[in-house]
Amino acid sequence: MIDSRILLLLASSALAFAPAHAADVAAGKAKAEEVCVDCHGDDGKGDDESPDIVKITEKEFITAMQEFQNGKRNDPEKMAQKMVREAKKLSAADIANLAAYYRTLK
Repeated sequence: MIDSRILLLLASSALAFAPAHAADVAAGKAKAEEVCVDCHGDDGKGDDESPDIVKITEKEFITAMQEFQNGKRNDPEKMAQKMVREAKKLSAADIANLAAYYRTLK
């Protein structure tokens, strides 16, 4: 029989590695329609001026958005200025939801 302390330890370890926010694909789609489609299109594939965000992983998407928010990605010669403005309006939950939504478009 497994000791209850071991079960408690395993359960608490699992919680420690669980995402802080379970992504909501429907909320991500709604936010994408509100914020992203003007540049990246309904399908997330962009055009000559904006990249295809469907090709990147959720982790890459989240990292990119965080870098726009914190100024790491801030090229004044490109569309990055608009991305910085838009990214700063997003919460961590918005970003997770958007990443999950764009992942469904692959």
